Amino acid sequence: MESEAKDERLAAYLRHLEAERRYSRRTVEEYGRDLSQFRAFLEERGVDLLAVGPTDLRAYLARLHGQLAPTSVARKLAAIRSMYRFFQKRGWVQANPGALIATPKRPKSLPKVVPIDDVTALLESPPRDNPFGLRDRAIMEMLYGGGFRCAELCGLDLEDLDRSSRTARVRGKGGKERLVPLGRKAWQALQEYLQVRGAIADGRPVHPRALFLNRSGGRLSTRWVGRLLERYSKLCGLRRHVHPHALRHSFATHLLDSGADLRSIQELLGHSSISTTQRYTDVSVERLLEVYDRAHPRARQEGRR
Repeated sequence: MESEAKDERLAAYLRHLEAERRYSRRTVEEYGRDLSQFRAFLEERGVDLLAVGPTDLRAYLARLHGQLAPTSVARKLAAIRSMYRFFQKRGWVQANPGALIATPKRPKSLPKVVPIDDVTALLESPPRDNPFGLRDRAIMEMLYGGGFRCAELCGLDLEDLDRSSRTARVRGKGGKERLVPLGRKAWQALQEYLQVRGAIADGRPVHPRALFLNRSGGRLSTRWVGRLLERYSKLCGLRRHVHPHALRHSFATHLLDSGADLRSIQELLGHSSISTTQRYTDVSVERLLEVYDRAHPRARQEGRR
């Protein structure tokens, strides 16, 4: 009977996720699997679900360590913490055993950078003899030449452009605004597109404010821009599909490689914290080491030993 009561408490928590937290059924099932695995571990050790302490939880995490990636361990720990918060609110336990346990550090992933030759091939691939090619070229030139997030680019309005300063006013994350200067090629591609913008919809009414339009005259979506880059990546014969964010990463890394300072890049990208921008220094150092290993005579000699 006691075991059934605890199973019912676990079931109550899963119902809470679906009914009150509005989690999808699939997510609730994943939580259920993670927590059932934890429950089985406790039964092996003869530990009651409602009497778990930090030591028991650390023992469980130690077992998972080496079997699973840090991201998977972090997910399981988050599910356990959340369950005990629910138990606490209902008075079933006094303390949350996971409250003081640090989440496993996730491996730091470096931004993917597109080689400059691939960027050039991509930017030169759209045809220049029709409105759609001019639009596509302007989109890619701005993603790379301005370091825009894809959603920022899709959200641009005509009134956001300042011809006198050759800048675009961007509404970024958290509603923060910034001015993005556009290079000569990006600005030229944009002006060529603006001359044919009205022809994109082939006579249909167009969105009065949106800078970039689809065939129906509406604002472009981020998904559409992702598919656009995929199409041109294939057209160019690139080995990997270039994502919109990869052009933003490449914009920042290529600036850093050319001697731009980190604070300026932070401003251009719209990062609130310099630590976010510092990831690009890691990429730049990694690229320098790759160049050294490929090109420096000493590196080649070391490799032959």
